[in-house]
Amino acid sequence: MNFASDNASGVHPEILAALSAANDGHVLGYGRDALTEAAQERVREVLDAPDAAVMFVTTGTAANAISLGSAVQPWQRIFCHEDAHIETSECGAPELFTSGAKLTLMPGDGGLIDADALDHAAEFWAGEGLGGGQPGAVSITNSTEWGRVWKPENVREVAAVAKQHGLALHMDGARFANAVVGSGATAADVTHRAGVDLLSFGGTKNGAMGAEAIVAFDGEMADRIAYMRKRGGHLWSKHRYLSAQFYALLEGDLWLRAAENANAMARLLGEGIQQIEGASLVQPVESNQVFATVPGDADDRARAAGANYYKWTSLGEETLDEVTLRFVCSWNSREEDVIELLTALRG
Repeated sequence: MNFASDNASGVHPEILAALSAANDGHVLGYGRDALTEAAQERVREVLDAPDAAVMFVTTGTAANAISLGSAVQPWQRIFCHEDAHIETSECGAPELFTSGAKLTLMPGDGGLIDADALDHAAEFWAGEGLGGGQPGAVSITNSTEWGRVWKPENVREVAAVAKQHGLALHMDGARFANAVVGSGATAADVTHRAGVDLLSFGGTKNGAMGAEAIVAFDGEMADRIAYMRKRGGHLWSKHRYLSAQFYALLEGDLWLRAAENANAMARLLGEGIQQIEGASLVQPVESNQVFATVPGDADDRARAAGANYYKWTSLGEETLDEVTLRFVCSWNSREEDVIELLTALRG
């Protein structure tokens, strides 16, 4: 019963098979092979963005940091949610790759930035002169760090504010597949058609061994991204192994099927938690993450039964009476494990 993270799940068998197939023979390195070209084209097809630049890296932190490094100058500000991964969990990588751009934190329920609040902040900092630097970009996460999903209309609202202030709009899509499935929208409608300039398209949390795609819908950023990826040490020489993962992930909509299972298991878990006396959901379940407050003895029983998940202490001090927990479902989460977890929590 492992619900600690979708990083804890294994590699999907179809992706392992693709890696094995890609291992045959000799090909040019550094992304100059036919498989990389085919994988890039497949990403463009999925996003319905034939002119987009697509570059593969191995980690979400690299995808975010390189994307933002291509979008802003060192004296500019990047507006993001106060719980954004680039703020809480990337060890200053965005600041490193932007040569010092300042993250400016925004509030918002469930990790969703409010467009009016963004408008106010961008206008304020634009008027602060040399001392305040300049607004440069906005970064949103889909799905958010609280499992919430950006709908196309919400992205358009933020994009309109970004364009009004001349800001690039970046989407951290570490769980992009879960967001697409959860929103019911197409990948295109929730990204470039809604005004997104840069996308970190995640594969690792959705069944890949380690593969993310940087997608630049604005072609003017492509050269800067390419040089930054190389200079930052993220251009793999044996690039076909990254490309093989993405090609397989997008073959036959595997990326969506994998996310559908993860989201379905999260919904099942969320529904079950609401039926436990003294338990409640902290956020609506819209993707593959479940945040819940449960009685302390329920937590004790689940851990004694072998369940693995995280306490979410960022919400405040826990008490002996109740704790706040995060559960994450994966492409290979099983219904029987969800039921076993619920049984242990229920007691």
